[in-house]
Amino acid sequence: MSKVLALSDKHALSVERLSVAFPHGDRVLLALEGATLEVKRGELVCIVGASGSGKSTLLNVLAGLDSPSSGRVHVHGRVAVIFQDAALLPWLTARGNVELALRLRGVKAPARSDLARDLLARVHMTGFEERRPHELSGGMKQRVALARALAQDADVLLMDEPFGALDAISRDLLHDELERIWRECRLTILFVTHNAREAVRLGDRVMVFTSRPGRVAHEVPVDLPRPRRLDSPELAVIAGRITERLKQEVTNGR
Repeated sequence: MSKVLALSDKHALSVERLSVAFPHGDRVLLALEGATLEVKRGELVCIVGASGSGKSTLLNVLAGLDSPSSGRVHVHGRVAVIFQDAALLPWLTARGNVELALRLRGVKAPARSDLARDLLARVHMTGFEERRPHELSGGMKQRVALARALAQDADVLLMDEPFGALDAISRDLLHDELERIWRECRLTILFVTHNAREAVRLGDRVMVFTSRPGRVAHEVPVDLPRPRRLDSPELAVIAGRITERLKQEVTNGR
């Protein structure tokens, strides 16, 4: 069982010496070993790592979906999670999916419809409120998922490769939307990605994970001014360094 860290006022989440093991056939699979990190309130921090390095497991523990084997974690405030699959309920409209999150939060029925429309407008989905998920593009589905996360009135947003399946243009547009909402709502965001350029485009810091078992191997501050562009030379230089570190971690893990 996890132990709660005494969290300073400036930190939104803390992880100390976190290890997570899962049964795997007749042996135990160690997904995380001794992972330690802190994220300040209002930060947007990205995590990159090879497949199987425990990035998603870390988010699951922070969200309360998995339990630590050892170590301590603490998240200050309400948490929402966005996955690569938007996971919208297919029988509900875009508005209905957002309204459901509002209902679970305890918002009374008379206010839910208008508030859901306002949240969808915030992610530029005005005019699509009555569409069902099968009528929406991948980027639109993730906009609805973001509106649903905002409906939970979260302080901390955990994002597990939310734009990984999108085309380059949709991904770039959603980067802009996420950055705008992050600033407007003063969110703390922990964003997992395989893409070093995406991590540098979004993050105040980028944490590079080791291969399994995962932990933070390197931390790269990103001091580039915002807004950033994926094709900027300065961004490409930092992303190139991160990619080289990732290659080293994969090689070391073999």
